[in-house]
Amino acid sequence: MIMSARLVILSCSLALAGLSSPVSANNSRYAAFVVEENSGVVLHSRRSEAERFPASLTKMMTLYMLFEALETGEIGLNDPIRVSANAANASPSRLGLAAGSTITAENAIRALVVKSANDVAVAVGERLGGGESRFGELMTARAAEIGLTNTTFRNASGLPNSRQTTTARDMARLAIALHRDFPQYFDYFNEETFRYNGRTYRNHNSLVGRVRGVDGLKTGYIRASGFNVVVSAERDDHRLITVIMGGPSAAARDAHAEELIEAAFATLEQRQDTRLFAALSSPRINPVRQQDLIARDVAALHLNEPVEMGSAGQPPALQIVLADEDEMSADAAPRTSASADRSHSSPATEPSLIHGAWAIQVGAYNTADAAHDRLAEVAIYSGALGSAQPAARAVTISGDRLWRARFEDLTEDSARLACRDLAARDHPCFAVAPGR
Repeated sequence: MIMSARLVILSCSLALAGLSSPVSANNSRYAAFVVEENSGVVLHSRRSEAERFPASLTKMMTLYMLFEALETGEIGLNDPIRVSANAANASPSRLGLAAGSTITAENAIRALVVKSANDVAVAVGERLGGGESRFGELMTARAAEIGLTNTTFRNASGLPNSRQTTTARDMARLAIALHRDFPQYFDYFNEETFRYNGRTYRNHNSLVGRVRGVDGLKTGYIRASGFNVVVSAERDDHRLITVIMGGPSAAARDAHAEELIEAAFATLEQRQDTRLFAALSSPRINPVRQQDLIARDVAALHLNEPVEMGSAGQPPALQIVLADEDEMSADAAPRTSASADRSHSSPATEPSLIHGAWAIQVGAYNTADAAHDRLAEVAIYSGALGSAQPAARAVTISGDRLWRARFEDLTEDSARLACRDLAARDHPCFAVAPGR
């Protein structure tokens, strides 16, 4: 067979689109953000600009201020920090320091990272700011200078204060700043235990030492915030910052964070391995080869626009979405019939979906017939597709005409179930939110 009709295949790991977690279900406190630190590519953003309570994520900023003081010589690692009566009386979690006692700056770092000790946080704030209220003002001003544009700090610990607020995106910016500005101290975030006065404390961040590549950063909880976490993880040349806010429990939060981390690394790996040009010889190509060349496209992800947290270069960076974003609610175009998809009329530039309905995509091909063949091949593998409408939707990508093989008119649950069924048989699939 003669190879012809160049087809651009951009693959985006599409286990991602099917992620679903009880952490976010009917949870008004939930927010999440995942970014690749080196490139600034945003891989997931859900309510990332919404106002949230940081809880003990606040201690990341306290540590930033302490690291800065160490670098300027204001304090040394072995210098004592005095514990006031105010600090000693801080609400738990705390190290149990007595009023009038001292703790070295280095032990204070470990107590903040591992134990999330509020008494230590207050003592540090008083040492660096002359008082915790004043320290909150200094924290807020410094945070704004490093890019935290929607964050206000009122104390050093994260204990409840209705005016101490932030966003998931700002917490990601803070994590990046900690790694960028103080790599010499970043290993403290990777310590699994801290031993002090004969007691050993385990890191509240259970992902450290358990999930490959995770090397920090911080957890947090107050009743108003739910369970928060900021996670740093590095594999190969990629460093991810993952933020979860508002988890219903520590276990659910950690499981969801791990799910996002694994999916994001899979996305980045697939992007590297499968961005290629493929030539298709015939609409009747061997099904095995079809599987290998299936185009899990990202045409609807606005590749020509700047990505969040950085501008796209040439070629443009991809903005990959792991789950449905709040903003992914574009109006759907009127639906066309499957028979019209088989015609050779001019392709539409947007998929035509039933308004408010979900779909799944199982491939993208250079002819409508090839797309329909693929739909017929995989339809038998999931009972969730019984009432779905198969369709080949035309789209133009970089001047090439492609047909997306989709099953439409699904609920979100049936779309995700269908993708799980197909994935179990090694058939690539991803869920498509309404209007996409």
